Amino acid sequence: MNETVYDVIIIGGGPAGLTAAIYTSRASLKTLILAGQPAGGQLTLTSEVENFPGFPDGIMGPELIGLMQKQAIKFGAEYVEENAAKITGSAEKGFSVVSGSGNEYKAKTIIVASGASAKWLPLESVQRLRGKGVSACATCDGFFFKGKVVAVVGGGDSAMEEALFLTKFSPKVYVLTRGGKDSLKASKIMLKRAQENEKIEFVFDTEVLEVIGENAVSGIKIKNTQSGEEKVFDDVKGLFMAIGHKPNTDFLAGLVDLGPLGYVVPVDNTKTNVEGIFVAGDVGDWKYRQAVSAAGFGCVAALDVEKYLAGKE
Repeated sequence: MNETVYDVIIIGGGPAGLTAAIYTSRASLKTLILAGQPAGGQLTLTSEVENFPGFPDGIMGPELIGLMQKQAIKFGAEYVEENAAKITGSAEKGFSVVSGSGNEYKAKTIIVASGASAKWLPLESVQRLRGKGVSACATCDGFFFKGKVVAVVGGGDSAMEEALFLTKFSPKVYVLTRGGKDSLKASKIMLKRAQENEKIEFVFDTEVLEVIGENAVSGIKIKNTQSGEEKVFDDVKGLFMAIGHKPNTDFLAGLVDLGPLGYVVPVDNTKTNVEGIFVAGDVGDWKYRQAVSAAGFGCVAALDVEKYLAGKE
C-alpha cells in the first residue's frame, strides 16, 4: 500500500480529470491521477479535434490528451494508468481508493472524472473500424465525411441530433432502427425536424450485421428484422453509434448518489452527496459530452476542492 496521503485523488485521465489535475497541482495540492486503462477517455478514440479552443488547425485526440498529461505532470501531479475499483472511508477519516490491480491509495478528497463510454454494436467489424469510419460522435468526426453518405444507428433524440448535424456535411444520412416507426423514442420536435430534412432517410426494422471494409468503411450489411431479407448499402462510408452512453460508475454503487441512468448527481456545483467527493466531466454530464465542457467541469471541480480543503485548515 502507498502510505502517501494525497490532498486529492483524481479518478480519470480524460480532459476533465487532467484539467482538474492541472489546477490542483498548480495550487500545490498533492495530486494523484488514476488515469484508467486505457487512459485518455473518449478523446483517444477521436481522430482529429477541430473544436477545442487554441488549435485553429485542429489536433489529434491522443495528442491533445498527451499535452494535457504533460502539463499536469509538469505542475507536480503523479500519474498512474490504473482503474479505480473501490472507494472506502470518509472525509473525516480519509478516503482509500483501491485500484483494479489491487494497489491502495489514500486521500483527503476525491474527484470522480471517470467519464462515460459510448455503447457500441457488439460486432467485430465495429470494434475493428472504430476511428476508421465508425464513430460515436458526429460533432467530433462529422466533418471528415463531407460529401459522403453515412448512417446513424439509433432512434432516440441523440440519433436525431447526430443525423441532423451530419446533414451539414453528408448528401444522405440513413437512420437505422431495429423497430418500426412506432418504436422511435425521440421527442416529437426532434423527430419532426429529422423527418422534414430531405437528406435524412429512415430505415426501420433494421439490424446491422456487418460493417464492410478493412481499413475504412466501404459499406454496411443489414437485415430486415421482419422479413429476414439481407442487403448491402455500399454507398455508406461512415457509421455513427447513437444507442446511448454508459457512465463509468460501477465502482461508486452504494457510495455516491447516482441518477436513473447511472450518472453521478451533483448536489452543489461539483459536490456530491458524500462530503469530500466531487464530480467532473461526462460521468456527471449526460447531455453535452464535449471535450471542452468536460475540461471546464474539471476546472470547477478543482477549484471546489481547493476551497473545501482551505476551509478545513
